[in-house]
Amino acid sequence: MDDTAVWRARNTVFSLRDPLVMGILNVTPDSFSDGGDHIDPHVAVDAGLDMHRAGAAIVDVGGESTRPYAEPVDLDTELARVVPVVAGLAERGVAVSVDTSKPEVALAALDAGACVVNDVTGLRDPRMVEVCADMQAGVVIMHMQGDPGTMQDHPEYGDVVVEVGRFLADQAIRAVEAGVALESVAIDPGIGFGKTLEHNLDLLGNVAALTHFGYPVLVGPSRKGFLGTLLEPVRGPTEARDRDGATAAVVALAVANGANIVRVHNVALGVEVATIAKAMVRKEHHEQEIDGT
Repeated sequence: MDDTAVWRARNTVFSLRDPLVMGILNVTPDSFSDGGDHIDPHVAVDAGLDMHRAGAAIVDVGGESTRPYAEPVDLDTELARVVPVVAGLAERGVAVSVDTSKPEVALAALDAGACVVNDVTGLRDPRMVEVCADMQAGVVIMHMQGDPGTMQDHPEYGDVVVEVGRFLADQAIRAVEAGVALESVAIDPGIGFGKTLEHNLDLLGNVAALTHFGYPVLVGPSRKGFLGTLLEPVRGPTEARDRDGATAAVVALAVANGANIVRVHNVALGVEVATIAKAMVRKEHHEQEIDGT
Protein backbone atom coordinates (compact mmCIF):
# COMPACT_ATOMS: atom_id res chain seq x y z
CA MET A 1 0.00 0.00 0.00
CA ASP A 2 1.56 3.30 -1.06
CA ASP A 3 2.22 6.32 1.13
CA THR A 4 -0.80 8.20 -0.23
CA ALA A 5 -3.30 5.54 0.83
CA VAL A 6 -6.04 6.51 3.29
CA TRP A 7 -8.79 4.88 5.33
CA ARG A 8 -12.01 6.92 5.37
CA ALA A 9 -14.32 6.77 8.38
CA ARG A 10 -17.21 9.25 8.21
CA ASN A 11 -15.60 12.71 8.48
CA THR A 12 -12.22 11.32 9.52
CA VAL A 13 -9.52 10.40 7.03
CA PHE A 14 -6.66 8.34 8.39
CA SER A 15 -3.38 8.41 6.48
CA LEU A 16 -1.86 4.94 6.10
CA ARG A 17 1.64 6.24 5.49
CA ASP A 18 2.49 5.20 9.06
CA PRO A 19 0.92 2.40 11.10
CA LEU A 20 -2.16 3.34 13.10
CA VAL A 21 -2.43 2.22 16.72
CA MET A 22 -5.91 1.33 17.97
CA GLY A 23 -6.26 1.34 21.75
CA ILE A 24 -8.44 -1.32 23.37
CA LEU A 25 -10.99 0.02 25.86
CA ASN A 26 -13.27 -2.72 27.16
CA VAL A 27 -16.18 -1.47 29.26
CA THR A 28 -17.03 -4.97 30.45
CA PRO A 29 -16.69 -6.93 33.69
CA ASP A 30 -15.29 -10.05 32.05
CA SER A 31 -12.83 -9.23 29.24
CA PHE A 32 -9.73 -11.39 29.53
CA SER A 33 -7.22 -8.61 30.24
CA ASP A 34 -8.95 -5.43 31.45
CA GLY A 35 -12.35 -6.75 32.49
CA GLY A 36 -13.81 -4.64 35.27
CA ASP A 37 -11.24 -1.84 34.99
CA HIS A 38 -13.48 0.57 33.10
CA ILE A 39 -17.06 -0.18 34.14
CA ASP A 40 -17.55 3.38 35.40
CA PRO A 41 -18.05 5.57 32.31
CA HIS A 42 -16.00 8.42 33.78
CA VAL A 43 -13.09 6.06 34.44
CA ALA A 44 -13.46 4.66 30.92
CA VAL A 45 -13.43 8.10 29.30
CA ASP A 46 -10.33 9.08 31.28
CA ALA A 47 -8.61 5.85 30.19
CA GLY A 48 -9.53 6.53 26.56
CA LEU A 49 -8.16 10.06 26.79
CA ASP A 50 -4.93 8.65 28.19
CA MET A 51 -4.71 6.33 25.19
CA HIS A 52 -5.31 9.25 22.85
CA ARG A 53 -2.58 11.28 24.51
CA ALA A 54 -0.24 8.27 24.28
CA GLY A 55 -0.68 8.22 20.51
CA ALA A 56 -3.72 6.07 19.77
CA ALA A 57 -5.17 7.12 16.43
CA ILE A 58 -8.40 5.33 17.39
CA VAL A 59 -9.87 4.17 20.69
CA ASP A 60 -11.90 0.96 20.30
CA VAL A 61 -14.77 0.77 22.80
CA GLY A 62 -16.36 -2.62 23.43
CA GLY A 63 -19.25 -3.51 25.73
CA GLU A 64 -19.40 -7.27 25.19
CA SER A 65 -16.49 -9.60 25.86
CA THR A 66 -15.50 -11.77 22.92
CA ARG A 67 -12.93 -13.84 24.83
CA PRO A 68 -13.23 -17.62 24.37
CA TYR A 69 -16.34 -19.03 26.06
CA ALA A 70 -17.73 -15.59 26.91
CA GLU A 71 -21.45 -15.30 27.57
CA PRO A 72 -23.54 -13.09 25.27
CA VAL A 73 -24.68 -9.68 26.53
CA ASP A 74 -28.18 -8.35 25.95
CA LEU A 75 -28.75 -5.28 23.83
CA ASP A 76 -29.78 -2.86 26.59
CA THR A 77 -26.76 -3.74 28.73
CA GLU A 78 -24.34 -3.26 25.85
CA LEU A 79 -25.91 0.07 24.89
CA ALA A 80 -25.71 1.31 28.49
CA ARG A 81 -22.03 0.39 28.68
CA VAL A 82 -20.92 1.72 25.32
CA VAL A 83 -22.84 4.86 24.37
CA PRO A 84 -21.84 7.17 27.26
CA VAL A 85 -18.17 6.31 26.76
CA VAL A 86 -18.27 6.80 23.01
CA ALA A 87 -20.03 10.14 23.45
CA GLY A 88 -17.61 11.28 26.15
CA LEU A 89 -14.57 10.54 24.00
CA ALA A 90 -16.01 11.87 20.75
CA GLU A 91 -16.95 15.15 22.44
CA ARG A 92 -13.28 15.55 23.31
CA GLY A 93 -12.08 15.03 19.76
CA VAL A 94 -11.06 11.37 20.00
CA ALA A 95 -11.61 9.12 16.98
CA VAL A 96 -13.68 6.24 18.33
CA SER A 97 -14.36 2.75 17.05
CA VAL A 98 -17.16 0.63 18.45
CA ASP A 99 -16.41 -3.07 18.89
CA THR A 100 -19.79 -4.72 18.40
CA SER A 101 -21.68 -7.26 16.32
CA LYS A 102 -25.10 -5.70 17.01
CA PRO A 103 -26.43 -3.25 14.38
CA GLU A 104 -28.42 -1.39 17.04
CA VAL A 105 -25.29 -0.76 19.11
CA ALA A 106 -23.34 0.27 16.03
CA LEU A 107 -26.00 2.80 15.06
CA ALA A 108 -26.26 4.24 18.56
CA ALA A 109 -22.47 4.53 18.82
CA LEU A 110 -22.22 6.20 15.41
CA ASP A 111 -24.98 8.63 16.44
CA ALA A 112 -22.92 9.35 19.58
CA GLY A 113 -19.86 10.22 17.50
CA ALA A 114 -18.03 6.99 16.66
CA CYS A 115 -16.52 6.82 13.19
CA VAL A 116 -15.59 3.11 12.86
CA VAL A 117 -17.47 -0.15 13.40
CA ASN A 118 -15.24 -3.06 14.37
CA ASP A 119 -17.34 -6.20 13.82
CA VAL A 120 -15.86 -9.50 15.03
CA THR A 121 -18.48 -11.38 13.01
CA GLY A 122 -17.20 -9.88 9.77
CA LEU A 123 -20.37 -8.00 8.72
CA ARG A 124 -22.32 -11.24 8.37
CA ASP A 125 -25.53 -9.44 9.41
CA PRO A 126 -26.94 -7.52 6.42
CA ARG A 127 -28.43 -4.98 8.85
CA MET A 128 -24.92 -4.14 10.06
CA VAL A 129 -23.80 -3.51 6.50
CA GLU A 130 -26.81 -1.24 5.97
CA VAL A 131 -26.00 0.77 9.10
CA CYS A 132 -22.37 1.19 8.10
CA ALA A 133 -23.26 2.19 4.56
CA ASP A 134 -25.94 4.67 5.61
CA MET A 135 -23.66 6.28 8.21
CA GLN A 136 -20.57 6.24 5.94
CA ALA A 137 -18.66 4.49 8.73
CA GLY A 138 -15.25 2.97 8.50
CA VAL A 139 -15.51 -0.79 8.97
CA VAL A 140 -13.22 -3.51 10.23
CA ILE A 141 -14.24 -6.88 8.84
CA MET A 142 -12.84 -9.61 11.09
CA HIS A 143 -12.71 -13.36 10.58
CA MET A 144 -13.99 -15.64 13.32
CA GLN A 145 -14.75 -19.34 13.02
CA GLY A 146 -17.83 -20.07 15.12
CA ASP A 147 -18.74 -17.67 17.93
CA PRO A 148 -17.03 -16.74 21.20
CA GLY A 149 -18.82 -19.50 23.06
CA THR A 150 -17.61 -22.23 20.69
CA MET A 151 -14.77 -20.84 18.59
CA GLN A 152 -11.97 -22.63 20.45
CA ASP A 153 -13.67 -26.04 20.32
CA HIS A 154 -11.34 -27.76 17.84
CA PRO A 155 -11.12 -25.14 15.05
CA GLU A 156 -10.15 -26.70 11.73
CA TYR A 157 -8.98 -25.36 8.35
CA GLY A 158 -7.54 -26.84 5.20
CA ASP A 159 -5.29 -23.82 4.58
CA VAL A 160 -5.98 -21.15 7.18
CA VAL A 161 -4.33 -18.32 5.24
CA VAL A 162 -6.26 -19.07 2.04
CA GLU A 163 -9.59 -19.62 3.81
CA VAL A 164 -9.37 -16.56 6.03
CA GLY A 165 -8.23 -14.42 3.11
CA ARG A 166 -11.07 -15.66 0.93
CA PHE A 167 -13.65 -14.90 3.61
CA LEU A 168 -12.32 -11.40 4.19
CA ALA A 169 -12.15 -10.60 0.49
CA ASP A 170 -15.67 -11.93 -0.12
CA GLN A 171 -17.14 -9.99 2.79
CA ALA A 172 -15.38 -6.81 1.69
CA ILE A 173 -16.80 -7.14 -1.81
CA ARG A 174 -20.30 -7.73 -0.42
CA ALA A 175 -20.00 -4.68 1.83
CA VAL A 176 -18.91 -2.45 -1.05
CA GLU A 177 -21.67 -3.77 -3.29
CA ALA A 178 -24.15 -2.93 -0.49
CA GLY A 179 -22.96 0.67 -0.29
CA VAL A 180 -19.95 0.78 2.04
CA ALA A 181 -17.27 2.97 0.48
CA LEU A 182 -14.27 1.05 -0.84
CA GLU A 183 -11.85 3.33 1.03
CA SER A 184 -13.74 2.69 4.29
CA VAL A 185 -13.01 -1.06 4.46
CA ALA A 186 -10.28 -2.65 6.57
CA ILE A 187 -9.77 -6.38 7.18
CA ASP A 188 -8.62 -8.34 10.23
CA PRO A 189 -7.60 -12.05 10.22
CA GLY A 190 -8.98 -12.47 13.74
CA ILE A 191 -5.97 -13.73 15.68
CA GLY A 192 -7.23 -15.96 18.49
CA PHE A 193 -10.80 -16.13 17.17
CA GLY A 194 -11.41 -19.76 16.26
CA LYS A 195 -7.73 -20.55 15.66
CA THR A 196 -5.19 -22.87 17.22
CA LEU A 197 -1.67 -21.77 18.05
CA GLU A 198 -0.45 -22.99 14.68
CA HIS A 199 -3.27 -21.21 12.84
CA ASN A 200 -2.37 -17.95 14.58
CA LEU A 201 1.30 -18.35 13.71
CA ASP A 202 0.50 -19.17 10.08
CA LEU A 203 -1.64 -16.04 9.75
CA LEU A 204 0.89 -13.81 11.47
CA GLY A 205 3.63 -15.16 9.24
CA ASN A 206 1.55 -14.34 6.17
CA VAL A 207 0.25 -10.84 6.86
CA ALA A 208 1.82 -9.76 3.57
CA ALA A 209 -0.50 -12.15 1.71
CA LEU A 210 -3.53 -10.36 3.19
CA THR A 211 -2.26 -6.96 2.07
CA HIS A 212 -2.52 -8.11 -1.55
CA PHE A 213 -6.32 -7.68 -1.42
CA GLY A 214 -5.75 -3.93 -1.31
CA TYR A 215 -7.50 -3.16 1.98
CA PRO A 216 -5.81 -1.87 5.14
CA VAL A 217 -4.94 -4.84 7.36
CA LEU A 218 -5.54 -4.72 11.11
CA VAL A 219 -3.74 -7.17 13.40
CA GLY A 220 -4.84 -7.62 17.01
CA PRO A 221 -2.55 -9.98 18.96
CA SER A 222 -2.51 -8.05 22.22
CA ARG A 223 -1.92 -10.18 25.34
CA LYS A 224 -3.75 -13.16 23.83
CA GLY A 225 -3.59 -16.71 25.08
CA PHE A 226 -1.39 -18.03 22.27
CA LEU A 227 1.35 -15.71 23.52
CA GLY A 228 1.05 -17.26 26.94
CA THR A 229 1.44 -20.70 25.36
CA LEU A 230 4.59 -19.61 23.56
CA LEU A 231 6.00 -17.97 26.68
CA GLU A 232 5.31 -20.84 29.07
CA PRO A 233 8.55 -22.79 28.44
CA VAL A 234 10.64 -19.73 29.37
CA ARG A 235 8.36 -17.80 31.74
CA GLY A 236 5.97 -20.34 33.13
CA PRO A 237 2.25 -19.45 33.29
CA THR A 238 1.61 -15.75 32.61
CA GLU A 239 -1.27 -13.41 33.25
CA ALA A 240 -2.58 -11.46 30.26
CA ARG A 241 -1.07 -8.20 31.57
CA ASP A 242 2.39 -9.81 31.60
CA ARG A 243 2.43 -10.35 27.83
CA ASP A 244 3.15 -6.83 26.57
CA GLY A 245 6.71 -7.76 25.57
CA ALA A 246 5.44 -10.70 23.55
CA THR A 247 2.75 -8.48 22.04
CA ALA A 248 5.43 -5.99 21.02
CA ALA A 249 7.33 -8.68 19.14
CA VAL A 250 4.25 -9.64 17.16
CA VAL A 251 3.37 -5.99 16.46
CA ALA A 252 6.86 -5.33 15.11
CA LEU A 253 6.74 -8.32 12.78
CA ALA A 254 3.19 -7.54 11.66
CA VAL A 255 4.11 -3.95 10.77
CA ALA A 256 7.26 -5.13 8.99
CA ASN A 257 5.06 -7.42 6.90
CA GLY A 258 2.55 -4.74 5.95
CA ALA A 259 0.00 -4.40 8.73
CA ASN A 260 -1.52 -0.91 8.66
CA ILE A 261 -3.34 -0.95 12.00
CA VAL A 262 -2.40 -2.67 15.26
CA ARG A 263 -4.87 -3.09 18.10
CA VAL A 264 -3.25 -3.11 21.54
CA HIS A 265 -3.89 -2.61 25.25
CA ASN A 266 -0.58 -0.83 25.95
CA VAL A 267 -0.81 2.11 23.55
CA ALA A 268 2.45 3.85 24.43
CA LEU A 269 4.44 0.67 23.83
CA GLY A 270 2.48 -0.09 20.67
CA VAL A 271 3.25 3.34 19.23
CA GLU A 272 6.97 2.96 19.96
CA VAL A 273 7.20 -0.51 18.46
CA ALA A 274 5.15 0.32 15.35
CA THR A 275 7.18 3.50 14.75
CA ILE A 276 10.54 1.75 14.97
CA ALA A 277 9.42 -1.25 12.91
CA LYS A 278 8.14 1.00 10.13
CA ALA A 279 11.35 3.05 10.15
CA MET A 280 13.44 -0.09 9.81
CA VAL A 281 11.33 -1.35 6.90
CA ARG A 282 11.66 2.00 5.13
CA LYS A 283 15.43 1.96 5.62
CA GLU A 284 15.67 -1.56 4.21
CA HIS A 285 13.60 -0.62 1.16
CA HIS A 286 15.68 2.51 0.61
CA GLU A 287 18.91 0.53 0.70
CA GLN A 288 17.49 -2.02 -1.75
CA GLU A 289 16.59 0.79 -4.17
CA ILE A 290 20.13 2.20 -3.95
CA ASP A 291 21.62 -1.25 -4.55
CA GLY A 292 19.22 -1.84 -7.43
CA THR A 293 17.90 -5.06 -5.88
